[in-house]
Amino acid sequence: MEVRLGRGRGRSRPRCPRLRLRRRLHGRGHRALPAAVRSDPRGTGRVQRAVPSTGRPRSLAADGVVALTLRRLDDGILPAWAPGAHIDVLLDGGDREGGDLIRQYSLCGDPAERDSWQIAVLREPQGRGGSAYVHDHLREGAAVRVRGPRNNFPLRPAARHLFIAGGVGITPILPMVEAAAAAGSDWRLLYGGRTRTSMAFLDRLARYGDRVLVRPQDEYGLLDLAAHLGVPEEGTLVHACGPEPLLQAVQEHCGGWPPGTLGVERFAPVRTAATGAAEAFEVKLARSGLTLTVPADHSILETVEQAGVAVDFSCREGTCGTCETDVLNGKPDHRDSLLTEDERAAGDTMLICVSRSCGTRLVLDL
Repeated sequence: MEVRLGRGRGRSRPRCPRLRLRRRLHGRGHRALPAAVRSDPRGTGRVQRAVPSTGRPRSLAADGVVALTLRRLDDGILPAWAPGAHIDVLLDGGDREGGDLIRQYSLCGDPAERDSWQIAVLREPQGRGGSAYVHDHLREGAAVRVRGPRNNFPLRPAARHLFIAGGVGITPILPMVEAAAAAGSDWRLLYGGRTRTSMAFLDRLARYGDRVLVRPQDEYGLLDLAAHLGVPEEGTLVHACGPEPLLQAVQEHCGGWPPGTLGVERFAPVRTAATGAAEAFEVKLARSGLTLTVPADHSILETVEQAGVAVDFSCREGTCGTCETDVLNGKPDHRDSLLTEDERAAGDTMLICVSRSCGTRLVLDL
């Protein structure tokens, strides 16, 4: 896709009816890009220049957080998106071997502004290099490739919304808040961070008055989740994004709420015990006509790639949903951080970047 700096691979398609329905309801899967913005056979867009929303080479949204606005090179229309959506940013030569880094960043601008996308990136000194690359190398005129948008964290209809954001977790929550306010919904936001100066977009939230509780940790301590969430109320949905300890605490507080009340967006995988040993197994690719052996030390995704079969992927950690694939036969050993318990129990889809097989054989729709 051709865009200007203000600031993927392969293809797999959802085939089973249940998965197609779920992706329509929850926005999972890539939106098809208009022909005018396709620039390679894998559907990856190219951002020719990125210009920050302020008109300067980049805009600091908070301490350590840079806000970038992406525009098409021809100033044309970008694919539509809804609150909660994110894009993949492919950073050329960003890793130490000279390959691409693929990182997911939530869209935090206004969905009605179809000529630009906004993202915000926190520099993470202990990260894997993506945020450092963005902060140190992306300047006005820099070229980056983008893919998406995709939405695993939709704003679902409800009579009442309780939002919780921690740090840069405000990025997907902010458009949700603005959409809820525009719709006249009943909503509240609890927003925490290390310090007030580290919390992005306070200016955009100021107009909502006491509906937004800004609670920097150095002033207030840990977020008072119990007071914010209160007791379960019919018609209420909870939406949370932030560091894993915060999300775990929110999940504990919502443990007694009706199923489906809580929606979370994770930036990192949840480390859980695997349900089975990492043993070799066989995978049959129904559409490709191949039968492959997945070694104990390789993922399905890696094995499929080595066989020359094109398949979408991004995070390789089981969080983004890009590599989600239909299971035609066999029982998956789910090791991802995205699918719901109901989806895991159904067993007709899996994230092949991390999940394995509970038996000796799987048949996949690839």
